[in-house]
Formats: sequence, structure tokens, C-alpha cells
Amino acid sequence: MSSTDDQGAARGAPVSREALREVFADEVVTHALSRDVQLPYGAGKAVLITLDNGHDHTKPNTFGPAGLLSLDEAIEAARARSDISAVAVTGKPFIFAVGADLSGVPQVQNRDQALAVAKLGHDVFRKLGELDVPTFAFVNGAAMGGGVEVALHCRYRTVSSGVPAFSLPEAFLGLVPGWGGTYLLPRLIGVEKALKIVIDNPLAQNKTIKGPEVRESGIADAMFEPADFVEESLRWAARVIKGETAVERPEVDTGPAWDQAIDNARFMLEGKLHGAAPAPVRALELVAASKDRTRDEGFAAEDEALADLIMSEELTAGLYAFDLNQKRAKRPAGAPDKSLARPVTKVGVVGAGLMAGQLALLFARRLDVPVVMTDLDQERLDRGVAYVHGEIDKLLSKGRVSSDKANRLKAQVTGSLSMGAFADADFVIEAVFEKMSVKQDVFAQVEAEVSPEAILATNTSSLSITEMASKLKHPERVVGFHFFNPVAVLPLLEIVRGERTDDASLATAFATAKQLKKTAVLCKDAPAFVVNRLLTLFMGAVLGAVEEGTEPEVADRSVAPLGLPMSPLMLLQLVGPAVALHVAETLHEAFPDRFGVSEQLRRVVESGKTEIYGPDLQIDPEVREMFAGGGNPSSEDEIRQRALEALAREIRIMLDEGVVAEPADIDLCLITGAGWPFHLGGITPYLDRSGISEKVNGSLFHPDGPAAV
Repeated sequence: MSSTDDQGAARGAPVSREALREVFADEVVTHALSRDVQLPYGAGKAVLITLDNGHDHTKPNTFGPAGLLSLDEAIEAARARSDISAVAVTGKPFIFAVGADLSGVPQVQNRDQALAVAKLGHDVFRKLGELDVPTFAFVNGAAMGGGVEVALHCRYRTVSSGVPAFSLPEAFLGLVPGWGGTYLLPRLIGVEKALKIVIDNPLAQNKTIKGPEVRESGIADAMFEPADFVEESLRWAARVIKGETAVERPEVDTGPAWDQAIDNARFMLEGKLHGAAPAPVRALELVAASKDRTRDEGFAAEDEALADLIMSEELTAGLYAFDLNQKRAKRPAGAPDKSLARPVTKVGVVGAGLMAGQLALLFARRLDVPVVMTDLDQERLDRGVAYVHGEIDKLLSKGRVSSDKANRLKAQVTGSLSMGAFADADFVIEAVFEKMSVKQDVFAQVEAEVSPEAILATNTSSLSITEMASKLKHPERVVGFHFFNPVAVLPLLEIVRGERTDDASLATAFATAKQLKKTAVLCKDAPAFVVNRLLTLFMGAVLGAVEEGTEPEVADRSVAPLGLPMSPLMLLQLVGPAVALHVAETLHEAFPDRFGVSEQLRRVVESGKTEIYGPDLQIDPEVREMFAGGGNPSSEDEIRQRALEALAREIRIMLDEGVVAEPADIDLCLITGAGWPFHLGGITPYLDRSGISEKVNGSLFHPDGPAAV
């Protein structure tokens, strides 16, 4: 833990609340609206505070200085009364509150202002836990960050079973839950469950939990249905006040199990991030120390941590990445007018392998339309349809779909040996072997069966869309529709426009992507598009070092300081050596001066090996032998520098070629398709900050600083 956390930092003059309002001048103020409610069962009168920013659920409640001060006024007004028996807080329809107003954070000029923001949140929220009357949080809708912390400060909590998202996402962005979260949560539900919410979930692509899980975890004391949630919560509160309902919470274990959970989390963080992201580590240290701290000490430590992190590069990077996902992803650059899109009422999938099965399941779930799979082999086709049905059964067992929904989905996904089954399909996607002649033949067969307006989409990872469509009567309806594996997890969808793709087909592709809940980025028809082109180059730098004589483990560790989700050789195993070799050969053919083909990788593929690592997570001895050779090893730093310089050079070339519209699109692709860490804020700002952009290209990708839109 830093000395800042324990001892505080040198501070300037206190920042006034009015000065904070000026920093957050554009705040959409969440007002705390109070009304008196007569409780049933003779339990007296309660003040019900409703958080409401005056907008519908598409603009959630957040807390900036003015919103915090509005809540402060409401709490103080309730404190001054002697005729009430409780205070309760709830939110507007569908939304409780989703945390701090981050829009003003870039305007924070110094650490004193940052510290004042942190302290103001604590000063207001803690009053909910220190009133003389019982306080209740009625979590009626989405609750994140500071919204969750408001609830934690209350003495009791109810949650709606319909709450779709509940989380403390701060570590994901480069912050810590700094308004009570790291102190109150572990002391409420125990350190192991708290760490899952404070650290594990944010680092798992910002995972959230739903209402029932909030109740099961012990955060909420009771759960009610959405239809009459507030009414039932008030009845429950009345019974608690009258002593008719006892709220029992298990005692938190602060013995050796606490320390072991902290050690386990520290080990996990080091393995995943290699020290590259300070916020999760800071959050962990705050949680660890909460065991022995007083309330005042815990809150003061959170204040110091927030003040440090608000001024950090990590937060700037995280907010840029967040804006990419929240803003740019919802308004894809270059997408045609959505009014041109044609409806999709039936989908065809050519192929019945693993990727085809994932696509069939996704289309059926998201579009809720019939999906028919085709293959030349009945056994393979049956296996493909069975895979989809099996995945639907898994969703049912996890409660993700109802029994009726599961049965309907199974009925919608069928198989056929004849492409005649596509006759009334509006959208057909192929997921067959990655060879141009095979894909051209497939599209020729499909075109003979479908209407002239039906979209023909290809899931190719590297081949030319224009060439693939060149022999068709209607090449204008062919579009690249490249998903990333696993399809259900990675959000990116590279939509590729061929030279003859028309606006209506492209608009339909984007509309379909939106229905599939994917992040669509428009790409030019260039070899390997965006993600595979850059990952192949990156991996090539590592494999090149191995060919020169670097030990495979050394080369694989070289990029660990970036905190990537997996090492290059582990990624090679996930993608598959044969696929990686094919993409490398495609890019070498297109750009022989910049993309090489590893002869060692070719040997691995020709041997039939599909895995780089053995079951013990050590490199397979036979693969190691194939990787042997070369007499000019490099250090980890040298390999990492070469790889990053190659990326900077290639990204500049791609932007000059018009592969995507702007650097932000490159960043969005790598974050959503390759797991580039949020805390680095996209590859192009990282290359700018580290000086590599200027060294290689003579200029920055973002001369005026990164902007997502």
C-alpha cells in the first residue's frame, strides 16, 4: 500500500462546494425528491427520497457535486425532523443510480479538486448510515458504482428481482469504489464475495450481477417483484421497524480466511495484469486493510486513493475506452442510413462446425427468427444442430431462458442437406473452410436458391470480399461479417464493404449487427481487415524472436507488462496454429516486406499439432523442439519494443489506406475483438503516451489528445 493511502498527501487550500459545482458545470443533476409516506402496521411515517434527474431510463441517475448536495439537503431535512421513524432511498423507473458523473472528471485540474470530490461523496453518503432512525435502500433498478455505495451506507436494503445490472465497475475504468465500497462491502458480505464484485467482475469485461444474485450474496436483505416493488419494500420496512421481521446477517470471518482470500486475489492480479494497472491493486489493498480500520480511517483511505487515481493517466485512458464503447460503438462511422436496411425474417448458415453452431445460436436468440443450417454430410449436420440445442439446454439450466423460450429456440434452429432450404432466407452467412475457391463455390450455390435481395455474408477472417463476390450475378449484396471467437463473449463484428457492396446491403448488415448486440466497425476490404492484421503482426514479432534463438518462454513473457488477457503463444493455441499460419500467409502475399511467415510455425502445422502447451501449461516438448534454432536471442524489452514499433507503423499505414475511418476505430476493434486492456485506453493513445508513435511515424495519432467521437 502506498504511503499516500496510509498517511495522506500534502494538500492545498480546501476546495469549496461551489467551486466543485463550477468544475462540473455541465452536470445533469440528479435531484433527491422527498415525500412523506405513511407506513403500514402503525410503524409511523417515513421520508421516501427518490433519485431522479428528470430524464427517462436512457439517461441514468448519476452523482456530480450538485446531485450530491441535493441528496445532502434531503438527508439534513429528514435529520431535523422528530416525527419520522425511517428514511428510505429509491430511484426513478428502471434506474436506482449508476455512480459518479464522469463527464466532469476531465475538467478536474488538480489533486485538491479530486480530493474534494472524493470527500464530498463520503460526507453525504455516510449520513445515511449515521441517522438516528433506520435507513433503507430500495434498489428498484440498475445500480452501479456510487449507486451501489448509496445502498451500502443504508442500514437495510431491498432489491427488485428485475434489477438487470448491479456492479462496482470502478477498477475497470481506472478508479476504486471510493465512496464506501471497499470498506463497507467486505464487512457486510465477507471479503471473498466482496472481492468478486470489486475486482473479479470488473476485470471480466465489466461483468454485472442481477437482482436475485444481489439477494443471494447477502447485499440485499429482501427481494420483491418489480410490479409492486416499492409498496412491498415499504411493508417490509414497516415490519422491520416494528420488530416483526428480524434481519439476520452471518458474522464476517476476519481470521486467516480473510488473509488467504486477499493473497489469492493478489496472486490472480499479478498473473493477469503484471503490475500494468494500478487501480485494481489499490482497490485490493483498501479491501485488505478494511478489516482493521475504523469507519473514519477506511473512508479517509478511499479519499486519498480516489484523489490519486482521478489525476492518473490510467483513468484518462479508461474513460477514453469507456467512451469508445458507450458512444462510438453506438454510432458506427461510415454506416449508411438505417432506413435503407431490409428486414431479416429468416437466416441461413452454411456449415455445421463449431463456428457455424455459435452463429446459429446467436441469430436465433437475438433475432428470434428461424435459422437453418446446411452441410454436405448428414452426420456432421446432426452434430451441428445438436450442439446448438445442447447450448440452449445449458441456458435453460442456468435460468437464462425460460422453458417455453428454450423449446421455441430449438424449434427455430433446424438443419438441411439442401441449400433449397434458403429459398425464403433474407440473410445467409457462410462459415466454411477458409479457402477462396470453396467460399466462391458456396456463394454460387446459395445465389441460385435465394432472392436477388437476400444478403450473402461471409465470416472470413482474411480473404477479399470483392474477389469472393466477383463471379456472382449480384455481387452488390455480398458483405463481410467477421465475428470473433468465442462469439458469445467478444463483442466485435468487423463489417467489410466490398468494392461493389451497395448501401442497402451494408445498412442491413449494420442493422442486423445491432440486433445481435454486437459492436460493429466498418472496414475496407483489405487483407485480414483490422484485428487479425494487427495481431498477426504482433505475434509475428514474437515468433520471429523465437526463430532467431530466443527461448519461447522469454519471447512469450515479453509483452506481459501490457497486461494483455493472454500471452502470444497462448493466443496462438486459442486461434489454432493452422488458422494463424493461413492468415500470416495471406498477409505475407499482400505485404511481403512487412509480414513474414514463421517456418517454425509451418513445421508445427505440418506435424498436425494443434496445441502449443501441454496439460501442465508448459510448452509441449515436441513443439519446443520445432521452435529450436537460431543464434541471436533477444531480451524481453527488445522484443516488446520491436512489436510495438511494428504496430505503430502498421496502424499508420492502415489509416492512410482508409481501412477504417479514424484511430478510434482501431482502438475500438482491439478492445472489443482482442481484449486490449481498458486501462491502456486503446492501442493508439498508448503508442502516443509511450513515445513510440513519434519515434516511428514522426507524429502522434491524437495530436489534441484522444477523443472517442
